[in-house]
Amino acid sequence: MSSCAQTRARRSLIRRTAAMAAAGTAVAALVSAAPATSAAASARHPADARTTLAAPDISVANVKAHLAQLQSIATANGGNRAHGRPGYKASLDYIKGKLDAAGYTTTVQQFTSGGATGYNLIADWPGGDTNNVVFSGAHLDSVTAGPGINDNGSGSAGTLETALTVARQGAKPTKHLRFAWWGAEERGMVGSTYYINNLPSAERAKIDGYLNFDMIGSPNPGYFVYDDDPGIESVFKAFFSAKGVPTEIETEGDGRSDHAPFKNKGIPVGGLFSGADYTKTAAQAQKWGGTSGQAFDRCYHRSCDTSANIDDTALDRNSDAIAYTVWTLGGA
Repeated sequence: MSSCAQTRARRSLIRRTAAMAAAGTAVAALVSAAPATSAAASARHPADARTTLAAPDISVANVKAHLAQLQSIATANGGNRAHGRPGYKASLDYIKGKLDAAGYTTTVQQFTSGGATGYNLIADWPGGDTNNVVFSGAHLDSVTAGPGINDNGSGSAGTLETALTVARQGAKPTKHLRFAWWGAEERGMVGSTYYINNLPSAERAKIDGYLNFDMIGSPNPGYFVYDDDPGIESVFKAFFSAKGVPTEIETEGDGRSDHAPFKNKGIPVGGLFSGADYTKTAAQAQKWGGTSGQAFDRCYHRSCDTSANIDDTALDRNSDAIAYTVWTLGGA
C-alpha cells in the first residue's frame, strides 16, 4: 500500500473508532440512567460499552503532585525549567524515573539548539500492534521567565499520570501506546521537529495519530479542542459532551505547539488547550464560568506561572479527557 493510501486508511480507521466512541457515550448515558438494564446494554454493544466505560478517572491529586515536583525543581534551579538550564534536565529525570519504575521502555533523544543540548523523552508501553501507534505528547520546557507550571507543566503532568495509569491497570491495548515529553518547544518546537524529521518514513507511517496537550489547567479556563483531524476531534468532543461541558475549536495555538511538526508530515493530529493570553469573552464566561475581559492565563510566559496558577477543575477534566481518548483510540 502506498504511503498516501496508508494515510487514508489510518484516517478512516480513526473515524470508525470515533464513531464507536460516540455510540459508546450514548451507551454510558443509558447505563447511568438505568442501572438495571446495564448488563443487557453491555451484551448488545460489548465493544461500544468497553470503549467508553474502561477509560479511567485520572486522579487530579496525582496530577497536582507532579506539578508540585516540577515547581520544586524550578525553585531549586533558578526559578525555571527552560531549555539548556538545569531545571529542564531535572524535570526530565523526574518523569523518566516514574516511567522506568512503571515498566515503560524509555529513550532520551539529544539535540542541539542555541548552542545548548536539549532532550526529548520517549516512552513506549510494551505490547499492542507496533504498526498502529497512538502517540501522546506534551512539551516539558518552560520559558526562562518562570517555572512554567501551566505552560506546560499541566500538559506534561496530565500526560504522565495517564501513562502511569496505563501501567497501574496493566492495560493491554490493541494498538501500541507511545508518550513523549518534548524539549525546546518554547524555541519553536525544536525537539518535536527534530524527532519527527529524524524518524524514518516507515516508522512515521505507523503513527495512527498524535495527541498534543499544551496548557490544560489555565486559571481562567476555556475548553478548546483541536479541529485538525475530524476523527480525533470527535472523540474529545464526545468526552466533553458526556460531561455537559461545551467546547470551542482551538485557534489561539494553531501551528504554535508540538502537533505542528507531525501535521506537516501528514500525520493526523488532535489535542486540548485551555487558553493562554487571549481574552475570555462574556459569552465564554457565561458558558464556562470565570472572568470575562481577562486573559485565560494572565501569567502566560511570566514568573507567576507557578503551582498557584492552575484551575483544578480544568486540570481534572482535561486529564480525564486525555485518558478517555488514549483508551478509545488505543483500544485499551
